[in-house]
Amino acid sequence: MEISDEKFNKVRQIAEQEYNKIAKVRCPYFDDFVHFNTIGFEHLLFKEWNKTRTRVEQYMRLRLLKLAPAIITASHTLQDYDEKNVFVRQKTNSQWTQKMKLVKYYGFVAIINEARIKIIVKEIVGGAKFFYSLYPCWKVTKNNDQKRKILYTGNLELD
Repeated sequence: MEISDEKFNKVRQIAEQEYNKIAKVRCPYFDDFVHFNTIGFEHLLFKEWNKTRTRVEQYMRLRLLKLAPAIITASHTLQDYDEKNVFVRQKTNSQWTQKMKLVKYYGFVAIINEARIKIIVKEIVGGAKFFYSLYPCWKVTKNNDQKRKILYTGNLELD
């Protein structure tokens, strides 16, 4: 799938403008706010620090971004949870450092317009919960020992 520069830049600009307007939304599961900060938006574009996602992946996530606040505000049930100690990049005293911190990941899945979408909320212990990622749920198939991501919409007949 080829995405023109003009089309991609337009979607990115609109998504970034809308994202900056959000600030925070209330999540009934946490009975608390989930904040929308720059870390979440950057994660839609980068897999990890300084490692960019493919253009198709970025485009897909940016197009779905407008659904994130609605999914979080409607989420009463947690579908996925993980916690682990990871190095977190932080700026202290004008220098970037990495510190080991306990990080919790919460996953919420919603079906909107026949598409299964997963939202990840991240919490670095001692800090606020924030939007971290979203993506269409997909399944992985093996064909001749090669793994392949297959995007699907939740329509069992077509999948």
